[in-house]
Amino acid sequence: MKQFIKNNFVVIVLVIALLTFFKGCSDSRELTKIKNEIKAIKDSTYTKSELNRELKISGLEAEKRMIQATDRKMLDVRRQTEIEEEIKLLKEQK
Repeated sequence: MKQFIKNNFVVIVLVIALLTFFKGCSDSRELTKIKNEIKAIKDSTYTKSELNRELKISGLEAEKRMIQATDRKMLDVRRQTEIEEEIKLLKEQK
């Protein structure tokens, strides 16, 4: 065994270096893939202020639908107009 290692030392070292190189290339490709996935997730998510604005708009729209569903008249028409104004202002802030 010692004789085999002595005679083929250079080949053994080159094979180990080659295997290590291929393993390293595989890792860098995986890291690049993960970076791209993280970037895509970051681009598709809301910031805290954007999320708060979207939640406020959704709440106002739900309130407006509720008012329309109850069929009450005078005060509710004024509140619906206020809600529409608030939604319009919030959408313009984007």
